Amino acid sequence: MTKLILLSLCLSTTALANQKTWIPKYQQKSKQTKTVEKKVVDSLTKEPKTEPVAKRNIVKPETPLEALYLKVPRGKQHLELLKAESLKLKQDAVPTLIKVMKSSDYPDQNRWIATYMLGRIMGKKSAPFISKFTKHPNWMLRLAALKVLLHLDQKQYDGIYARLLEDKSLIVRHQALQNIKEMNLTKLAPYVWKMLYNKQNYVGVKGNRKRSHIVKTAIKVIGDLDFKDAKMPMLKMIQKKKYSDIHGELDYALSLINDEKSPDGNLSVKRIYWNKVALKEFKI
Repeated sequence: MTKLILLSLCLSTTALANQKTWIPKYQQKSKQTKTVEKKVVDSLTKEPKTEPVAKRNIVKPETPLEALYLKVPRGKQHLELLKAESLKLKQDAVPTLIKVMKSSDYPDQNRWIATYMLGRIMGKKSAPFISKFTKHPNWMLRLAALKVLLHLDQKQYDGIYARLLEDKSLIVRHQALQNIKEMNLTKLAPYVWKMLYNKQNYVGVKGNRKRSHIVKTAIKVIGDLDFKDAKMPMLKMIQKKKYSDIHGELDYALSLINDEKSPDGNLSVKRIYWNKVALKEFKI
């Protein structure tokens, strides 16, 4: 008898569980809410997407140096070994270095070293070849090419430096800016000024964008290049609160362009000084 009672209780509990429980209307979720919740849950449970990694071909090294460049670097020691072995071979290393630079079958860091070593071994003769890599799809090679061209003091590639101020990679844009500054390419100052209006150099959404660090660097470079045309715009900017995050950089640039350092003190003191300068500059 007891067993029959327990069995009937289990069956009734199961039946109730299978029935839809009544929920007050104010607690019921709309179809749209359910859809949104499902998307959130799905996004949390799905594995994050990863960029497809290009499979490298199996390369049979033709020289001991190439075999070294094929190895995946595990630290600075390997990279230093690549430099040392390349230098030992001098001109004989050049064919291998070019091969490494041109092929994605070699690790990116090793291709960086190959670019650097080609410039060191061949000197300025390597510049025309290395300059072509400023258009390479791999940002690391574009960056390496810029660094080597700077090391070789190749001022004639000013068109390349101007173009790369708008590169999609922030680190490449920053290096192009450094090349212009270090080589004192004053005629590229307008292109540097243009960086202040490039949306790539700002973070955040429209209406709430903030200047990234590269904008501050660009303003200082404008001063280093003595870009006189930027003087009046910057005198106006330093008076406005919305540019308060770059007032220090504006003060630096204006001091160089005006050939006179602003007085010591806080930014309020400096703004008063630059306001007086602006009034003198203004012509009716």
